[in-house]
Amino acid sequence: MATSTLSIETPKAGTLRSRLAHFGPSGQIGLAIVAFWVLAAIVGPALLSRTGAMGGREVFAPISARHWLGTDYLGRDMLARLIEGARYTVGIAFIATLLASGTGTLLALLAAASGRWIDATLSRVLDTLTAIPSKMFALLLVAGFGSSIPMLILAAGIIYVPGAYRIARSLAVNINALDYVTVARTRGEGTAYVMLRAILPNITGPMLADLGLRFVYVVLLLASLSFLGLGVQPPEADWGSLVRENIGTLAEGGASVVAPSLAIASLTIAVNLVIDNLPGRKA
Repeated sequence: MATSTLSIETPKAGTLRSRLAHFGPSGQIGLAIVAFWVLAAIVGPALLSRTGAMGGREVFAPISARHWLGTDYLGRDMLARLIEGARYTVGIAFIATLLASGTGTLLALLAAASGRWIDATLSRVLDTLTAIPSKMFALLLVAGFGSSIPMLILAAGIIYVPGAYRIARSLAVNINALDYVTVARTRGEGTAYVMLRAILPNITGPMLADLGLRFVYVVLLLASLSFLGLGVQPPEADWGSLVRENIGTLAEGGASVVAPSLAIASLTIAVNLVIDNLPGRKA
């Protein structure tokens, strides 16, 4: 009796290891930094509240064994503030990026798979948004409707929808002209099928790379708004707010300004390193 039923799949760990092998050293460093900040945003504030690490006494204390990044203008530990700020910087940027990229991609698929007038209408409306400077548009929205986390997410999401739409549409239009899409229409498939089953799987890779770039843009936009005092409001703070709070005393407490600035730089550079090493990006 032949017992050739050993077609058991290899463990998932091997697949993960092989995927990580596609990333070069720079990509793996980028993944590690991104993973660190994501974990800090998810579990960091809870750990800090349990250990009581948010307390402080000496204002603008230097870097020491007790305060690894010094203290801020109220004597709070800057490392604790930095980890707490990651929740807002990473969280708000991630949700806003998903909103922008998801909406832009969906509208692009609709434009490519539908009639010419829908394509033209959507393109002209989004071109109008593109013509407005992003920071000016964000300032108008936040100043007009107030600064809150939902408002920041909505503002950043609206601002970066046109960019995601343009990238996705340029890809979707080319795929829509291919023979297999024509065959799908001929056999009676509807617009939804063409959008989600024929076009979307073929633009997922490039759109994931664009999503990473858009995440970087959103992080920098939110940091700019917070630095101007229109972002996350006290007592909460993101990294841009931390720079603004301590910028006036750069000479005495330089670490309290440099640390959040380096955090913003490390996150944006790490995301770019991951994008550059995505499978399919290298020959």
